[in-house]
Amino acid sequence: MSAADILRYLNYLRVEKNFSTHTLRAYTNDLDMFCDYIENGVSALLHDPEGPRHPATLAALKRAGKKDIRAFLAHVQTSGATARTAARKLAALRSAYRYFQRLGLIEENPTQGLRSPRLPKTLPDVLSIPEVTRLLETPDTSEPLGARDRAVMEALYSCGLRATELAGLRLPDVFMDQHTVRVLGKRKKERIVPIGAYALEALLHYLTVRHRLGAPEHTVIFVNHRGGPLTTRSIQRIIEKHALVALPTRHEISPHTLRHTFATHMLDAGADLRVVQEMLGHESLSSTQIYTHVSIDRLKQVYREAHPHA
Repeated sequence: MSAADILRYLNYLRVEKNFSTHTLRAYTNDLDMFCDYIENGVSALLHDPEGPRHPATLAALKRAGKKDIRAFLAHVQTSGATARTAARKLAALRSAYRYFQRLGLIEENPTQGLRSPRLPKTLPDVLSIPEVTRLLETPDTSEPLGARDRAVMEALYSCGLRATELAGLRLPDVFMDQHTVRVLGKRKKERIVPIGAYALEALLHYLTVRHRLGAPEHTVIFVNHRGGPLTTRSIQRIIEKHALVALPTRHEISPHTLRHTFATHMLDAGADLRVVQEMLGHESLSSTQIYTHVSIDRLKQVYREAHPHA
């Protein structure tokens, strides 16, 4: 009953469930934190998140009961974490207990019957069409990095990609003659999405100067100034840099803002909800339906401003 059991479980998530590296890291941290809490009490939650922590063990999970999990989640939230973070930690524990119970290594699952913390219903931030235009036109495309930045933002907005999906794009994934892009989404699920004329033009221009960024030999499309693959954090910085110039009064503009904006503008223009779901790579339609609320709110605003008896 050592940490090896946990490693086998995490390997199961990686191989069988196709969990991303980001999600695996989060689940590992959640299990470590919970087991540290079981071993050392509330003081374990005061540790620096980047500091040393006792790794999770099956023995610690077996000692925990329903009350321990409730208390752990309560302490997590009172320590400043959001309800969304607490909900993810419960999901990590629920998944682990189900796995070990299925193998017969744990008799009872203490997560059964526990409800996830209620999440606030927040609508995603969305840019207007003039705001998107100002943002996309900010980079100086006469320079290689500017051409790259324009192509990055055009692709995010045109295809509704996640930052991780954009970072993973390779040259063979773009079908120029078909105006489509092959995307590897969550849990390694592939999808084909259209790419618009503006994005395709920006991408073609960038590819003609890509060799000036360190002469990259790999096939990853978007690279840094040394020719290495662009990271998701670098993509975030690119958006923040140009948003500061183009939209100085807006805050927290991110790659996901462009994804939200893509979906909302598609629905505003009359696109079918299931088509947008497919393009976004959502497994559940409920994940896409939030954008209908955004569109309704925008519709109400236009109505109030335009109708004389509103």
